[in-house]
This record gives sequence, C-alpha cells and structure tokens, in this order.
Amino acid sequence: MTQPDPTTGAGADEARPDTDEVYLVVRNDEEQYSIWRADREVPAGWHPEGRRGGRQECLDHIGEIWTDMRPLSLRRRLAGADA
Repeated sequence: MTQPDPTTGAGADEARPDTDEVYLVVRNDEEQYSIWRADREVPAGWHPEGRRGGRQECLDHIGEIWTDMRPLSLRRRLAGADA
C-alpha cells in the first residue's frame, strides 16, 4: 500500500513540483498531514482534509495548521499523565 510521504508531498515517485497538478491535503487518524494527488484514490487510513490546490499551496497550508507534530495518541497519553 502506498502512503503519502510528508517529506516529498506525495508518493516519492510522484512528486513533481514543476507541474500544475492538483493536490489534496490529507490527514490520518493520528492527525498527521500530507498531500496526495487529487487524481488518485486516497490511500486507506487517510482522509481528505478539505483543502485542494497546487502542491506548494497545500504544503504551505499544512505548515500553517500542523503546529504539533506529535501523533494524537501521544498527545492524549501525555495529557492524561498531566491530569
């Protein structure tokens, strides 16, 4: 199964920043973000977040909204330890 790669913005062989392809911002259940080409089926475990556009536009959006890189399960675990 191919999963989004946040370091390249798509499957490693699919990242082509010099094109006008449309991408989706996707998020998994751990609230981790990536982008995926809009003309491809979103992989299992990932869900469209609602933003679509050019590659850099989507990456910039992720940079603005993904301020805590820790997986959701870790954040919850740490929050429970503080209680």
